[in-house]
Amino acid sequence: MHALVELARRSVEEFIKNGTVVPVPEPLPAAMSEKAGVFVCLKKHGQLRGCIGTFMPCCENIAAETRRNAISAATQDSRFLSVKEDELDALEYSVDVLSPPEKVNDPGELNPKEFGVILVSGQKKGLLLPDLEGVDSVDEQLRITRMKAGIFPGEKVEIFRFKVKRFG
Repeated sequence: MHALVELARRSVEEFIKNGTVVPVPEPLPAAMSEKAGVFVCLKKHGQLRGCIGTFMPCCENIAAETRRNAISAATQDSRFLSVKEDELDALEYSVDVLSPPEKVNDPGELNPKEFGVILVSGQKKGLLLPDLEGVDSVDEQLRITRMKAGIFPGEKVEIFRFKVKRFG
């Protein structure tokens, strides 16, 4: 198991069982010491159970970002009730470390298998990770992202793309 996935698992288990936050690894591995946006997704029996992330970093390093978003995925995803202790053994974790977003001037620069997408329209923002099951076209990727953000068809949007390093 990759160290980031293990950190996500330990973070969720410690918080759910004891209400405490695990320390980040010391010494901090080089791959965890940079700053980046991170998404942590939890699945139970192959079904999404929680997914929370940041596309711009909020914490001092990837390790702290992973810990924060793992706990949030287990307790703050509004689509689900908080994870209960009896579910912990059934959870599977994935951690996506995001590259900095880059502005896209044409949808032809997108590829849903390679790039995630961020749409911005005024105060509304939506994000969709890359390489998701069932998202096979740019049109589908943009449609889902608009829907997540509450952006209506025809509303002017700024498009950003990013890559991820996926662990787990």
